[in-house]
Amino acid sequence: MSSTEGAPAGVVPAQLLKGQKAMVTGANSGIGRATAIGLGRAGADVVVNYVAGREEAEKVVDEIMAFGVRAAAYEADVSKEDQVVAMVDRMVQEFGTIDIMVANAGLQRDAPFTEMTLAQWQKVIDVNLTGQFLCAREATKEFLRRGVVPEVSRSAGKIICMSSVHQVIPWAGHANYASSKGGVQMLMTTLAQELAPQKIRVNAIAPGAIKTPINRSAWETPEAQEDLLRLIPYKRVGEPEDIAHAAVALASDLMDYVVGTTLYVDGGMTLFPGFATGG
Repeated sequence: MSSTEGAPAGVVPAQLLKGQKAMVTGANSGIGRATAIGLGRAGADVVVNYVAGREEAEKVVDEIMAFGVRAAAYEADVSKEDQVVAMVDRMVQEFGTIDIMVANAGLQRDAPFTEMTLAQWQKVIDVNLTGQFLCAREATKEFLRRGVVPEVSRSAGKIICMSSVHQVIPWAGHANYASSKGGVQMLMTTLAQELAPQKIRVNAIAPGAIKTPINRSAWETPEAQEDLLRLIPYKRVGEPEDIAHAAVALASDLMDYVVGTTLYVDGGMTLFPGFATGG
């Protein structure tokens, strides 16, 4: 086990996103939770989306409001068009607008390829890919309606698609998940190309191995974590806050010239570590 294991200690400037309104989908746990809290810490008002687990979502809201900003929990299934439309409309009515959409909601339904059911395939595609399409589309409508407000941001709006290292790393036993994330990568770059002339910035974050409830078995025991670290040159497993810091930076004007980029936050997992001593 590496002695560098541990959470990042970076400090996010409290007013970096002051006056901006953000929505984070799937924000009642894991990466979404940390990202929503990080945006609030940076001064944004935040809508915490969830599909189940209202109590956890309300706890996230309380943590965000402790920074002196507004927050609210909205229930919606991002794979359902009518629910996404209603959710974004409600945010515009209650918060005035939306400046930042973090399309984070995602799930896994793993199975060997020949045993994967159509229902397992479709559920993952519906949430992980179609859900990002719907959230980005509805946010973009508001960005275009409102335009650039210079005292708030140099951009008309920011979309951050939560992808994965598995948009480029094949993953046996996870054909639906890897396909959904490959789709997210192309969706993001296509939207970035189309929307950049309207001053809308679209980018993605591709997390590597992050300590979240969905993959607890991969890092919870010393043995499992040691095995996982063989895939990570930086020799620590990521924390949700690693992703939150990246999201805050991408959403801010510090990254105003960053368009259509995937930021890999993975400790070097995409560096083909198996070739470090061979090949």
